[in-house]
Amino acid sequence: MTIRRPLLTEQDFQEAMDRQSRIRVFKDDHLVESGSVIIRFDEQTIIVQSSVSDLAYYSRKDCQFFEVRK
Repeated sequence: MTIRRPLLTEQDFQEAMDRQSRIRVFKDDHLVESGSVIIRFDEQTIIVQSSVSDLAYYSRKDCQFFEVRK
């Protein structure tokens, strides 16, 4: 069974980044990213990478982030 944990705090994002956990990103109640890892974040933006050359930038205030564990 898959466990989804919401990422809300700086510590949540740091732990997900350190563990290289796969995340899901939702925007306006739609899944926009799945299976990526966080490579960098700040107060406004989360940067995720899904492959070697595929980076995406998401606004923290406009999106919801979930860590996915199996």
